Amino acid sequence: MRRKKRLGLLLVLALAVGVLSGCATETPEQDEDARPLIVVGVDSYPPYTYIGADGLPTGIDVELAAEAFGRMGYRVEYRFIDWADKKELVESGEIDCIWCSFTMDGREEDYRWAGPYMLSRQVVAVMPDSDIETLADLADRTLAVQATTKPEELFLHPEESGVPELRALISLQNRELIYPFLSKGYADAVAAHETSILQYMADYGVNYRILDEPLLTVGLGAAFAKNDTRGLEQELDRVLAEMRGDGTAAEIIGAYLPDAERYLEVDADAD
Repeated sequence: MRRKKRLGLLLVLALAVGVLSGCATETPEQDEDARPLIVVGVDSYPPYTYIGADGLPTGIDVELAAEAFGRMGYRVEYRFIDWADKKELVESGEIDCIWCSFTMDGREEDYRWAGPYMLSRQVVAVMPDSDIETLADLADRTLAVQATTKPEELFLHPEESGVPELRALISLQNRELIYPFLSKGYADAVAAHETSILQYMADYGVNYRILDEPLLTVGLGAAFAKNDTRGLEQELDRVLAEMRGDGTAAEIIGAYLPDAERYLEVDADAD
């Protein structure tokens, strides 16, 4: 009896293995993407780059990069980085390029650039009841910015940029922290890309007043290391122009921002 039970058990196991093996054989394996990989360094900066509800990177720059590099024959991995370390990371080869609402103006000699592919206004925002009406009113006030951004650079060197001299400049690693500093009164104003401020207001239901006078209008680009000799920036620049011409760029930007075409006037001077 015991022998019969053992034989029955072995038969069941054998059948199970056969069934499982049959399933594995009959289920076709998905083809692995054999395209070369491009690692894009990004920061959380809606609506350009952020994690969507499905847990995956999304945003204007994520979609533009996927489309452009796809046309070039590459697959893309998005790596969220400490934004202050971006130059070191791209020069070491840990990432292939920096693409996250990255201002080209004033950094032309620091990287190999593809772009500008899009325009953006750098602006100052205050609380609705603030007595700050113009950039000149920022004199002897406190301003919060994200570290290593263009607004930080401008206010660190007011004698060169022509902006007012502040009482204090608060530079924070995390972009989203600048807004609580404004809401709680730790800062009199914040400075950032206009699109980012508008996105934050929409996401969190807060209301800020953006000054009419911008700090500057800038061109956004994708940056490669100076020591990168692959020529990717030239090919990417060509593909981005192609995407502007065939309407793909406007379609992607229009999914996030109204009046997409005004952000694509990159042939005009971005001063």
